[in-house]
Amino acid sequence: MPRGKYVNHKGRNRNFTNPEELEAQRKKDEEEKKWRKTREGESSSEEEDDEDEEEKDSDEESDSDESDDGKAKGAEGVIPIDNPNRVAKKTHKKVTELVEDDKPQLTRREKEQIDKQRAHAAYQKRHAEGKTAQAKADLARLAIIKQHRAEAAARREAEKKEKEAKTKGTNS
Repeated sequence: MPRGKYVNHKGRNRNFTNPEELEAQRKKDEEEKKWRKTREGESSSEEEDDEDEEEKDSDEESDSDESDDGKAKGAEGVIPIDNPNRVAKKTHKKVTELVEDDKPQLTRREKEQIDKQRAHAAYQKRHAEGKTAQAKADLARLAIIKQHRAEAAARREAEKKEKEAKTKGTNS
């Protein structure tokens, strides 16, 4: 027999659960879940009936107790209490009551991508109009190139005329 508070498990035989026990446990859990669901379905329909009756009663009572509802009980009247751990009861909405937005909600990345595309399109438009700094530099460079080409063409024409004049002068 081991001495002390804690038992050492080293060197002991291993205990494995057999598959039959596992299967039996799984079936038991499934049956329990089914039972709970049926219980939930029955109780929720009873609760709805009870809520309808309570609403009728509370309407009658609320007329006489309107002054009490304005005051909060305990420290809630003095200190605003907001418990982040408190789970609010979910209200079940019917499909017909849901309001659908015309456009789906976009993620931050999708919004950034759309903004980037719009900015790029606007930049391309301004660039085509010649309003951007890069477009102005390109146009200036093109003007210089056109001027150089025009000068080179004029030089070539002058040289061609000179050659023709020399050839005519030597021939005549």
